Amino acid sequence: MIFKFKYILAPILFSQIFFAQRQMEYLKRGIVAMPSDSGVFVSWRLLGTEAQNTQFDLYRVENNSTKKLNDKALLNETNFLDKTADKTKNYTYFVKSNTQDQSVDNDFAKYVANQKPYFSIPLKTPQGYTPNDASVADLDGDGEYEIILHQTGRSKDNSQKGMTDEPIIQAYKLDGELLWEINLGKNIREGAHYTQFLVYDLDQDGKAEIVMKTADGSKDGKGKFIGDPKKNYVNENGMILSGAEYLTVFDGQTGAEIHTVNYQVPRFAGSLNPTDEQMTETWGDAKGNRLDRFLGAVAYLDGKTPSVIMSRGYYTRTAIAAWDYKDKKLSLRWLFDTESSDENKKYRGQGNHNLTIADVDKDEKDEIVFGAMTVDDDGKILNSTGYGHGDALHVGDLDPSNPGLEIFDIQERFDDAGAHFRDGKTGEVLWKLPSTVYSKQGKFQGPGRGLSLNIDPRYEGSESWAAGAGLKGIYDTKGKKISNKNPPANMGIYWDGDFLSEILDGTNVSKWDWKNEKSNIIFDAKKFQCESNNGTKKNPALVADLFGDWREEVMYRTTDNQELRIFSTTIPTQHRLYTLMHNPQYRLSIVWQNVGYNQPPHTDYYLDESIKEMPKPNVITTKK
Repeated sequence: MIFKFKYILAPILFSQIFFAQRQMEYLKRGIVAMPSDSGVFVSWRLLGTEAQNTQFDLYRVENNSTKKLNDKALLNETNFLDKTADKTKNYTYFVKSNTQDQSVDNDFAKYVANQKPYFSIPLKTPQGYTPNDASVADLDGDGEYEIILHQTGRSKDNSQKGMTDEPIIQAYKLDGELLWEINLGKNIREGAHYTQFLVYDLDQDGKAEIVMKTADGSKDGKGKFIGDPKKNYVNENGMILSGAEYLTVFDGQTGAEIHTVNYQVPRFAGSLNPTDEQMTETWGDAKGNRLDRFLGAVAYLDGKTPSVIMSRGYYTRTAIAAWDYKDKKLSLRWLFDTESSDENKKYRGQGNHNLTIADVDKDEKDEIVFGAMTVDDDGKILNSTGYGHGDALHVGDLDPSNPGLEIFDIQERFDDAGAHFRDGKTGEVLWKLPSTVYSKQGKFQGPGRGLSLNIDPRYEGSESWAAGAGLKGIYDTKGKKISNKNPPANMGIYWDGDFLSEILDGTNVSKWDWKNEKSNIIFDAKKFQCESNNGTKKNPALVADLFGDWREEVMYRTTDNQELRIFSTTIPTQHRLYTLMHNPQYRLSIVWQNVGYNQPPHTDYYLDESIKEMPKPNVITTKK
């Protein structure tokens, strides 16, 4: 293995001492046991509140007989390959640690004889529907994640006419128990751009809520309607361009409505039934293609407590609302609107089909990276390139030689910046790549995909590449081309034992072979009757560090739409990392992963084989 340059973590670790701790979710060990070629592979979490050198002992229980599996305390890893296990028998595994909070060890993993190499969640999929995007959160405060799933029927992009089915959101325990079902009703259109469901512990009581845009006829998990269920605002083209619009917080355990407010901003101020002229004047068209583009996220705008971010529009007018949730009520914290002033109008049309939440200016308060522009924690513009709309967005410590965080972004419409790499705090464009291919209309056609991942150990930092518009090759952190080949450009995942990212494309996990400039598939979920979602975007239902050690799990639907299957690596590693879900930026990335065009999560720190001390999250956890 060729290692990258050493990266000094001391300034980061020292500075964290003085920052306020973020309150995050309480998690147990998340211990799992999976069959592998050589036995049973067991892994568990190191929590963000624990010491890096926490000691672990692993135990196996068989027929009421308990056996300790390790001779010496496990200090360098959070996984163990049990080579003495008989895979035709039943076992229970648990770990004991010397951590201060012993309650987190109150967890166990069952291995069932001849167990399949995945976890199965049976679904109650409505007739004609397909499991799509998923999210996770602890809905009941037991330290274990539940799954929140968007079930999609007929769907349409905003640019397309046609009727759609009613969006359905379901919540499941990991054993397949259906907790509740919310039907958003006929007055919420089905498609990737309308329903952004955000699941997070908003009031920090140890149990997560879910917040979504709703309308007359939306039905909560208890069967209660929001607004007037008799109203039908669907026009002859299948669009919904009139009627009341709401924002609702639902109880995570029951799906019951808690609080509903009017959505900000409305289609047209002062009217539930705006004319075509009014909508065209404000948004650029009257067909819903621009005004019905929604994004959502959760951000710690004060550095301590989470706020809800909901937006409307990014092609022309852009409105971003920040909401606080306290005492079971939503209140508007601030509203950024490009139409509110001449100064703000300069920032029209800068949004992507996705967004990222990150502390780019290192003041311990989150910013909203909204495509080409970044909105500060107070709702004012921090910086903007002016490059306009794009389809892919990546934020992290992509270049460890440059202070702070960096952003890799792609654009559809600018010939000199089809892709660019910029400083997160200042917005300074460090390098850019031109689009070189004309569309049939004689205009420059921007790329449709882009990734920035650490895949090549010969170069410090993440490598970046884009697909489409004549953009070919992989580039290092300084914009130098290091390969003429393009790997797939959809998602990424930590899967094997090193700190390099793997590439996730459809049902394939692949390793980039930098010597021969090709991707080698190391795992394929299609062998287990699984499918990806969202057409050519080929996303899983979710990729996240759901349980086990710091490597990520990937969740897919089965081809018959009756099951979710979660796959977890069984490759041993000597590397020990805190669970990624206790890294604040990464955890908030899981909240917004389902939004718009799905993007992979990123941590706020740089990973490299040469790093000896892992950055410790400055967090505290909350029990119910």
